[in-house]
Amino acid sequence: MAATYLDRILDDHRSMATADTRSVERLLDEARAMPPTRGFRNALADRFGVIAEIKRRSPSKGDLNVDLDPAAMASTYERGGAACLSVLTDEQYFGGSVGDLQAARAACSLPVLRKDFTVGERDVLDARIMGADCVLLIAAALDRSELVSLHQLATEVGLDVLVEIHDEAELEHALTASATLIGVNQRDLVTFQVDHERAQRMARVIPDRAVKVAESGVRGGGDARSLREAGYDAVLVGETLVTSGDPAAAIVELIG
Repeated sequence: MAATYLDRILDDHRSMATADTRSVERLLDEARAMPPTRGFRNALADRFGVIAEIKRRSPSKGDLNVDLDPAAMASTYERGGAACLSVLTDEQYFGGSVGDLQAARAACSLPVLRKDFTVGERDVLDARIMGADCVLLIAAALDRSELVSLHQLATEVGLDVLVEIHDEAELEHALTASATLIGVNQRDLVTFQVDHERAQRMARVIPDRAVKVAESGVRGGGDARSLREAGYDAVLVGETLVTSGDPAAAIVELIG
């Protein structure tokens, strides 16, 4: 397979994970002592939802809104009717931080996804300790056994888990991990182009017992409507919102 945009990012994250010598047992105790989470999956189960993302920049698009105020943005998203938040915490490639997640969560009552490149146990436990309600596991970044074990650990400490997939093979891995919240990334890993047909195709094969989320390339109400009609329960939207002059109104349009 051709090298993907993920490769360099994952190499860096795996290097950091290898260098991390903190006690997993100590982190596990700390994670278990955290207050209850806000119920990310449950917030998407009853109506078509928007997961509104706080994202300063991206490797493909560069700066999007580098000076955004995460607390103000979270409050605006909640006012617009977002069901959940997603906050980038990767610093090197996306300009995010743990501080962004904590400020955003403190400013609203919405459940929050830690959007990052989770490659090991400490990443999962850190997500719980920093206050996230849900953690992202990218199937393309993990082998089957890693996906299963990290999903199990996250569930054990009270986190919901969004498993991101791109195709049928990755869906099988997600189902092996007992995923109940599955996101389809419409962006191709090799070309980085948005492929709407991918989302339409995958919606038909993801079991209805899973909450289905469409990710990447959702530009407005028309895109959201077609994804809802295809069977998705939610859309995760970042670039469209952080570059909008009126994010609250943009969310209203996405919800329809």
